[in-house]
Amino acid sequence: MANASELSPHLPSPGGLLSASGLKLATLGLILCVSLAGNVLFAWLILKDRHLHRAPYYLLLDLCLADALRSLACFPFVMLSVRSGAAAWPHGPLSCKVLAFLAVLFCFHAAFLLFCVGVTRYMAIAHHRFYAKRMTGWTCLAMVCMVWTLAMAMAFPPVFDVGTYKFIREEEQCIFEHRYVKANDTLGFMLMLAAVIAATHLVYVKLLFFIHGHRKMKPAQLVPAISQNWTFHGPGATGQAAANWTAGFGRGPTPPTLVGIRQATHSQIKRLLVLEEFKMEKRICKMFYMITLLFLLLWSPYIVACYLRVFIKASTIPQVYLTASVWMTFAQAGVNPILCFIFNKELRVCFRYTSTSIQRCPREPKKSYRFIGETALY
Repeated sequence: MANASELSPHLPSPGGLLSASGLKLATLGLILCVSLAGNVLFAWLILKDRHLHRAPYYLLLDLCLADALRSLACFPFVMLSVRSGAAAWPHGPLSCKVLAFLAVLFCFHAAFLLFCVGVTRYMAIAHHRFYAKRMTGWTCLAMVCMVWTLAMAMAFPPVFDVGTYKFIREEEQCIFEHRYVKANDTLGFMLMLAAVIAATHLVYVKLLFFIHGHRKMKPAQLVPAISQNWTFHGPGATGQAAANWTAGFGRGPTPPTLVGIRQATHSQIKRLLVLEEFKMEKRICKMFYMITLLFLLLWSPYIVACYLRVFIKASTIPQVYLTASVWMTFAQAGVNPILCFIFNKELRVCFRYTSTSIQRCPREPKKSYRFIGETALY
């Protein structure tokens, strides 16, 4: 008769299980510490510095706080589950439903918020006057409330068993149970998540085409400009002096080509997008797109595993792949502060000045105006 080791040669040894659990605990503990430290630090920086009290940073503040709450509310229970190694949830079905609800809530919140951020980034570049006039703090608050309402609408129905929230032993967490399409309502939730992510990337693609289509790539004109009082008009003029005069910086008489046009007051100057502000908006766009792209990359393996469970009956997913995909979704809560620090010069400068006990980070000087199209001025 064969012994136990011969009957089950593929079962992992107890030492292998301990090492795998230790690796899971170490990586999740690192993600938890990085997420809490990074998100709380950036939230404190945004709240402290009045220079960062603007629309994109209000939305970034909401994202940071949501990631910190997700790390604090969900990750410790996953660590307890990994440490105990129990096949069932030991803390009761109600707590499992609450944790699963929070996990799904934070996932859809991040997806909906990144979509709204993409729309506001497009408005900031393509329709800056409308954006500067309408995108106030109250507008951001209304947008954040709308995002949380939509996320709650997606996460709340399974609480009443429209679908199932339960402990999934292979994932070490309480989450939505993804079963075959004829046995559960998983498909609708997964399609909504995929549609929101795809729509967000389409907004950024449209923004990229807009920037590419409005570049100044015309050949130089050799016709000299006409000037009697430093206004420089005529066929060879670039329009820079006229733009400066229209924005309220011109002195002397009205240029001949601008007769009948009223000069702007200083209260109207903030509607225009100067060169440095445009570069800053582009840096913020780049930062948010990298956050959106990394959200897609880190969630894609888990979404693929969920679709396999939905469309393939009795599908067998390798445990290594499933564990790695789940831990990648956990890592998404900790990478956003790192991306913000790498791709946002303004946040780096404010952090450096704040860390050196200077009350407020300096604003970058505004430079000359350049007009393109109807609203984008760069």
